[in-house]
Amino acid sequence: MDLKRAHQLVAQGESETIEFKRKVAHPGKIVKELVAFANTSGGYLFIGVDDDGTIPGLKFPEDDVFALNEAIQKYCIPIPKYRQETIPISSKKSLVVYNIPAGQRKLHYVKGTEEERRNAFVRVEDKSIKASKEVREIIRRRFKEKNIRFHFGEKERLLMQYLHEYDSITLSEFRQLAKLGYYKASKTMIILVLANVLTIKPSDKGDVYFLKNNS
Repeated sequence: MDLKRAHQLVAQGESETIEFKRKVAHPGKIVKELVAFANTSGGYLFIGVDDDGTIPGLKFPEDDVFALNEAIQKYCIPIPKYRQETIPISSKKSLVVYNIPAGQRKLHYVKGTEEERRNAFVRVEDKSIKASKEVREIIRRRFKEKNIRFHFGEKERLLMQYLHEYDSITLSEFRQLAKLGYYKASKTMIILVLANVLTIKPSDKGDVYFLKNNS
């Protein structure tokens, strides 16, 4: 990547595929951005860029690269594919770019605490959020299963009727609607997403489901 292309991408602002960091102050936290890109649609992590898109750059980019590469090795399970480039922006400053490709065909995690041994993250708009159990299962199974089939029963009929009227639904709302326990409700929603009947929008406040053509 050259400086012109970097400026073009930075000018787009933070998004599902672009994240800015001023510097690698907390490398153990920054790795979640790389993992989120790997678990979603890929993306670019720019280091040396402020939140407003200005590019002050880094005086010693090798220090930031070393710190983040160490964190990737230490905290990512498995280590995502990535390409790192250092782009000079002046005689004294440089910009660091990490390019994480999409389609890595496995679910990536960040090592957590003793209570939470590891967490998966996904990219939603301009944020990296913790993936729910349903999102993790959908990502895992999408890599392995094709032509998902399901039985269209009473609970599915109630769900379709609800979505034609209200556009979206959460897992909690579906459980109440169909009078199901968590396991059966979760399994139903996962299967319907994998079968391309529903689409899911991950959220740290609770995932939201839509009919595939209405999302």
